Amino acid sequence: MGKNQKKILSIISDETLTVAQKKHFLSIEGENMLPYVNVSAETRRFYEQGILCDLYEGNAPYRPRYVLPDYQKLLENGSEFLGLKPPQDFFEAIQTLLIAYNHVPSITGKPVYLGNVDTLLQPFTGGVSECELYKQIKWFLINIDRVLADGFCHLNIGPYDTLVGRMILKAERELKQPVPNISLKYCAKSTEDAFLEEAAKTALITGKPHFHNHNLIKEQLGDYGVVSCYNNLLIGGGSHTLVRINLLKLAKEADGLEDYKENLLPLAVNSAAELANKRNEFLVEESKFFDSDFLAQEGLIDLDKFSSMIGIFGLAEVANMFSSGKYGKDEETNKLGLELVKLIYDKLTEIEGKYCKGTANKLTLHAQSGISEDIEETPGTRVPIGDEPDLYQHLCAVIPMHKYFNSGISDIFIFDQTVKDNPKAMCDIIKGAMKQGIRTFTANQKDSDLIRVTGYLIKKSDLENFNSSKKNLQLSGNLGAEAVVNQRILNRKVRKLNE
Repeated sequence: MGKNQKKILSIISDETLTVAQKKHFLSIEGENMLPYVNVSAETRRFYEQGILCDLYEGNAPYRPRYVLPDYQKLLENGSEFLGLKPPQDFFEAIQTLLIAYNHVPSITGKPVYLGNVDTLLQPFTGGVSECELYKQIKWFLINIDRVLADGFCHLNIGPYDTLVGRMILKAERELKQPVPNISLKYCAKSTEDAFLEEAAKTALITGKPHFHNHNLIKEQLGDYGVVSCYNNLLIGGGSHTLVRINLLKLAKEADGLEDYKENLLPLAVNSAAELANKRNEFLVEESKFFDSDFLAQEGLIDLDKFSSMIGIFGLAEVANMFSSGKYGKDEETNKLGLELVKLIYDKLTEIEGKYCKGTANKLTLHAQSGISEDIEETPGTRVPIGDEPDLYQHLCAVIPMHKYFNSGISDIFIFDQTVKDNPKAMCDIIKGAMKQGIRTFTANQKDSDLIRVTGYLIKKSDLENFNSSKKNLQLSGNLGAEAVVNQRILNRKVRKLNE
């Protein structure tokens, strides 16, 4: 039996995977029987050494990594391909969305973007009692958790206070389920304090929503959605691919800091861009996704609104390697981290992004949240678990970097019962951080049954199932269980109200 056959058999016989999960992994093996996209020798070397990583997207891209359909168009026009007329009431609107979700591709095989659901559904609420609305919204969320069953499915609400938005938050507090991921778009002028407090109260029970700086992101991107972990991309567009740079592995090749900054880092950014562009070209020109998929044919997505992402991780370890201080606590070390981020950002702005009209033909910068196999490297630009300073110092260390990550960045803060009992205090923290320029603020409560892994959530029972070799409904539950161990997720610093 050959190597490929053994791998396929191991997937088929894996008792911890559901049939759907086996099908997903088997499809990857089929794709990877094709040769990898053609890149230069330098880029190939970086890729084979693990300095560049495509996050196992596959050798021959046949669908974009992230797709953000314009669901507003769907509700207005229906879909010829799906045989759907424009919905006429709340029930039909929900069913239209649920049907569409099952036909939206992504790297996970499930939709990573579910739309700004409060804005989408609010116009259909007329004539429906609040009791009936809540029941339908709750079962809408249950359906997403059980049918889509993927922690990277992401629902957006805000910035405005709506009845639907409040009911989503209320249902999430009742259900306490890991799917969907949720983000609140926060705007100081548009988001009412009472709505923000409802969201904060929910986050301190469920770990969601994320809180996003609406004005900052909209100014950079335009009409955006938050997808997957916390990625910011154009609605009606998406990202062809995500290539990440392991900054720590790259640093281990350097002959000192100057060599790293002046030689290796520019080389790695060039190679990451080359790899992303080659993958973009294959997707558009060879697999012809945008010529054949109904989402493009019906105007629900547009190639001109797509881009691609270059991610980085392991910044903290590199800053520590080339300085005498501790990243997050030492001002000079933090400045070095910021300098490296700006170097990467500036270099990316010099490079053309193929089929990236959504971001003016440029590739975007992303603070990649890590995967389960990362052991030495801290996700994105985060402060390593165990090294976190007090909350104010932590925010001051990371916020200056946020403006450079135009396709997403997040820092996670865990709070104790004193904050859970006083959600207004967390609202003050969020508003203060937003004023200082934070892009995304992510919170959880230390005793929550839901664990924020990197950008997605799993239940504690998912962790127990994985450790007992039992199946998890969500594949992200398995990924998260591995990351909890490898990245010491449960050891994050717990913040108190008086910190």
